[in-house]
Amino acid sequence: MRIARVLTAALFMLGAAVSPAVADASPSPSPSEDGGAPTEAGTSFRTATEIDQGEQATAGGSTGDYLYWSFPADAGQRPTVKATVKLPEASTRNATETWQVDVYDGLRRRQACQYGAQTRTAARDAATVELSCTLRTVRAWSETWANDPLPGTYYVRLTVVDLKVSDLGLPVDTEVRIDSKDIGGSAAVDGSLGRPLVPGIAVASARDDESEDSGSPGAVLSSIEPDDGWASGWWTDRWAWTAVGGVLAALAGVGGYTLTRGSGRPSRVPPGA
Repeated sequence: MRIARVLTAALFMLGAAVSPAVADASPSPSPSEDGGAPTEAGTSFRTATEIDQGEQATAGGSTGDYLYWSFPADAGQRPTVKATVKLPEASTRNATETWQVDVYDGLRRRQACQYGAQTRTAARDAATVELSCTLRTVRAWSETWANDPLPGTYYVRLTVVDLKVSDLGLPVDTEVRIDSKDIGGSAAVDGSLGRPLVPGIAVASARDDESEDSGSPGAVLSSIEPDDGWASGWWTDRWAWTAVGGVLAALAGVGGYTLTRGSGRPSRVPPGA
């Protein structure tokens, strides 16, 4: 009975330790500061419209335009970008058209999609075309020669890549949404970036090294960041599983000793024997 009570207590501790990590696996959408999602897109990396994860941004444009958005992604997240293009009336189009969504990191390196329909061709009579791109898990640290996704700002570029000249300039409506899955401690690495890769961070770092009384203005950084800050804590569910594993190992040792030690000296054997 004693061993059963101890095991029950250990299982209760396991549930209490792991439940916070499970609760964080599906982060809730964060509303924008002004209460509404963006309704326009930028035309370059420098003018990309900032959107937060969980928001659905919309924008109008013309076939042939390059539309840009940016969003934050932190270590341990696996972002998925979904884009929907509402095409012009079929009677105004002369042929099929191919749309593509690309994702770039804070260093403007194109990131490969782990899976998803990154490029799709819409038939002449199609009303919409849907695209998606799921990135690799964002790492807290990486080698300088690697192309791993790192914490910071990510850029989404949506454009048509195969279109007849006669169809250029036709109006389209677009929708973009970014959601992330929290991978948890399985993606943790022994290292971290000094600063996230966000616009203006290099200029801001240089100014931080200068004298405080220089009076020079600081760089304008990305105004959107994760709700709990960039890599806000050292805690991951790997710590919980390590602690629970240690407890279970100790309980297994106690249980093994209890089962193998026997019942002590038999009553028929005198003490001096």
